[in-house]
Amino acid sequence: MKASILNLKKWVLAIGLLFISVYSNSQDVKLSREEKKEAKRDKEFYSFQVIDSMLKNKNLVLEADYLENQYGYRTPVLSSVNFIMVDSLRAVLQTGSNSLYGSNGVGGTTAEGSLSSMKITKDIKNLSFFLRFTVNSEIGVYDVSMTIDKNKQARATISGLTPGKLIYVGRIQTIYNSGVYKGRNSI
Repeated sequence: MKASILNLKKWVLAIGLLFISVYSNSQDVKLSREEKKEAKRDKEFYSFQVIDSMLKNKNLVLEADYLENQYGYRTPVLSSVNFIMVDSLRAVLQTGSNSLYGSNGVGGTTAEGSLSSMKITKDIKNLSFFLRFTVNSEIGVYDVSMTIDKNKQARATISGLTPGKLIYVGRIQTIYNSGVYKGRNSI
């Protein structure tokens, strides 16, 4: 009789613990749809503020994942050697490839020069930026127009004195967080 009472007590204890664990799991906080939207908006606004800080400090790198010509032909590229860097009063525009043949030593060209007439436009409604600046380098003068969205995705169009455009499509980083490799200045 004692054994059956002990057995019964074990079963009751096991079932009680099971109910407690099920009840405690049902107490987990689940965010409502509105709370999820608000959390997403807060995250996007924080990213917008980070981008604004990078632009005010003139400390950013667009690491290109794709290069595109004026006809829309897009090709994937290495982001470590295809970039646009803005550092205070200087800017670097570089293209490169794996071949290592080119005037800059990384299979392309590098234009480093002074940064001038930088204009930044904020779109607070869409949490995006538009900036325009000029790079005066030894190999030419280049106008750069760049759009940056709230997810740090960027698209920059470079045009010079000659016909044609080169479009960089990628993401922006701070100079210190980027993994770019600058080649020799092209002459």
